[in-house]
Amino acid sequence: MELWWARRDLRLHDNPALLAAQADGSAAAVFAWTPALHFWSGRRRAHLARVLWSLCEDSGGALAVRKGSAPDAVVTAARQADASVVWASQEYSPAGVSEQDAVRAALEADGRELRFVGSPYAVAPGRVTKSDGSEYKVFTPYSHAWRDHGWRAPAQCADPDLLRPLPPAGPTGSDAAASDVSLDLQAAHGDAEDPLAMRHEFRESQVLEDLRAYVDGDLARYAVERDRPDLDSTSHLSVPLAFGQIHPRTILAATGAVRSDAARVLESELAWREFHADVLWHHPRAQRESLTPVMADGAWLTGREADEAFRAWRLGETGFPLVDAGMRQLAATGTMHNRVRMVVASFLVKDLHLPWQRGADHFRRALLDYDHAQNQLNWQWVAGTGRDAAPFFRIFNPTAQAERFDPERRYVQRWIPELDTPGYPLPMLDHKAEREVALAAHRAARGERSGTRSQK
Repeated sequence: MELWWARRDLRLHDNPALLAAQADGSAAAVFAWTPALHFWSGRRRAHLARVLWSLCEDSGGALAVRKGSAPDAVVTAARQADASVVWASQEYSPAGVSEQDAVRAALEADGRELRFVGSPYAVAPGRVTKSDGSEYKVFTPYSHAWRDHGWRAPAQCADPDLLRPLPPAGPTGSDAAASDVSLDLQAAHGDAEDPLAMRHEFRESQVLEDLRAYVDGDLARYAVERDRPDLDSTSHLSVPLAFGQIHPRTILAATGAVRSDAARVLESELAWREFHADVLWHHPRAQRESLTPVMADGAWLTGREADEAFRAWRLGETGFPLVDAGMRQLAATGTMHNRVRMVVASFLVKDLHLPWQRGADHFRRALLDYDHAQNQLNWQWVAGTGRDAAPFFRIFNPTAQAERFDPERRYVQRWIPELDTPGYPLPMLDHKAEREVALAAHRAARGERSGTRSQK
């Protein structure tokens, strides 16, 4: 019997690693509930528990969820299953690579083998290159090459009847570090009901049904309405993608059958996801370092003033309704509309003069659909420091953005009930003045004197 190490592929449909483990018959399955999860928000841990609980049910209780480091959990499970080979989906982020290297070393030391098949992407990082083998640094040519490269059709659904449960982990010895967490899952599953986040279904069957319904319905409005936070026109697939309940290939197969501009636009958003993964694969330092410096280190706000500004931004108390509504939506639900994410990020970096890493860290803790490459590289895009970055002088005007994309103020009124009362704060700054401060600091860093225009 072989073993499937479940990672960011928590599904039965279109799961090459699980199919490989089942190729010669029955297989066991393990998920490592690692200490690193303690750095997640309570909402993300609860949602992960719900996803795992659902997969446990779909697999007839065969998925073993073990508490402990990935090497300990996987090696212990491999011993219990008497598996000489462990199959897994390959990760490409710095943390994912480090984890799988540690698991491979531990398995090899125990006389076993780790094999990879598949990844969380339609096209794995490093596969799309220029004719000379170098990486793409700009999204548009990457996206064309990505489409030309293409991807395989979704794999068949794995057979849950071929999954065999592992015996319970023992309370002592080497098994202690990899004890079962079934009670933890049950408690988290029961406590995970969040009325504001119930749109994010945790059952794989419902995710697939939602995809079919979206492609047959609201997708037609996506190209025109996707930037409108007051309208419900987006796919709501970012959470299932982040937890691996659906593979991007499955989405691309569904949209590929539709001849419409909206389908192509949605596919482009998936291409952005894969481009950012490719950038981080080539440049692991991008998780913390700006790929392109835009301001001198001394130009960023620091000290108590920086902390007070960050607090107002985090709590949604800046006095700019679109910024505040977005941050309150994030706090309440763990999600935020994509257009609003760009506005709140621009406000933090270019109005409050705080480094993008501070905002990215907050999003890491708060987002339910957190994806490492997407988060870090999207923040770098807004900050003007990444690959294919928006120029630093593209500064979102939060008032103009609200007028354009929330014209009837339905979005901001939903999240700021006190909006039109004396209890709502006045704007904490003059956007026009802070824009000039940011541009002056940028020109000083580049040794330039000429001004530029912002995006409205």
